[in-house]
Amino acid sequence: MPILEAQALRKQYELGEHTVHALTGVDFVVEEGQFVAIMGASGSGKSTLLHLLGGLDKPSDGEVTLAGQRLSVLNDRQATLVRRHNVGFVFQFFNLLPTLTAEENVALPLIIDGQNLRKHQPRIDAMLELVGLADRRHHKPDQLSGGEQQRVSVARALVTEPSIVLADEPTGNLDSKTGKAIMELLRRSCDELGQTTVVVTHDPRAATYADRVVFLRDGQIIGEVLCTHVDGMDQRLSIIISAMEKLQL
Repeated sequence: MPILEAQALRKQYELGEHTVHALTGVDFVVEEGQFVAIMGASGSGKSTLLHLLGGLDKPSDGEVTLAGQRLSVLNDRQATLVRRHNVGFVFQFFNLLPTLTAEENVALPLIIDGQNLRKHQPRIDAMLELVGLADRRHHKPDQLSGGEQQRVSVARALVTEPSIVLADEPTGNLDSKTGKAIMELLRRSCDELGQTTVVVTHDPRAATYADRVVFLRDGQIIGEVLCTHVDGMDQRLSIIISAMEKLQL
């Protein structure tokens, strides 16, 4: 069974007298342990799709099945628990609490879930080690660089051992060198932890870290490429750019 599945997914918004059709019938499947990138121009619906996949928003029509749970049949509390126990989120603007240290921000999902932090301290330590911030654990966000803050965000997303990590433009607010380090970190968590990962990005270079790249335009999936057996980032980049040109993206 896929870890994540969308069927005939639609989303529309009312803006004054106008109706915006953000998604117009999306079918999308992610297998366990897969790393998928979703690409598209601004306004193509890619962030909307990610929010629906993670249960942060509800579709106008269609179904999302997350870790075997159909989200449409759950009430708000049930959906919150499914999301809390199965999804880790990484956002473009980090979304760290400024009054908490790096370690406390990483531990926040466990605190919200009422977990015993002493019991989970080895996991918190392991996540800080994974992202290279063990020596910065007591620093607050304003004492960290943008890249370090995003590393905290990644560690926070992974600390609960979620079924899937959803990342919305995780390199969009970073310079190219730091963005590369973040994508390498997400790739490493996929390879070493078996972490299923879905990343929304507009950057073809960020997409080269994925096994599969899905292209979105005007709220619909219009194509995809598989990169699993392609050696070398330059070759992957060439394939992705070629697909974008063919699809006129």
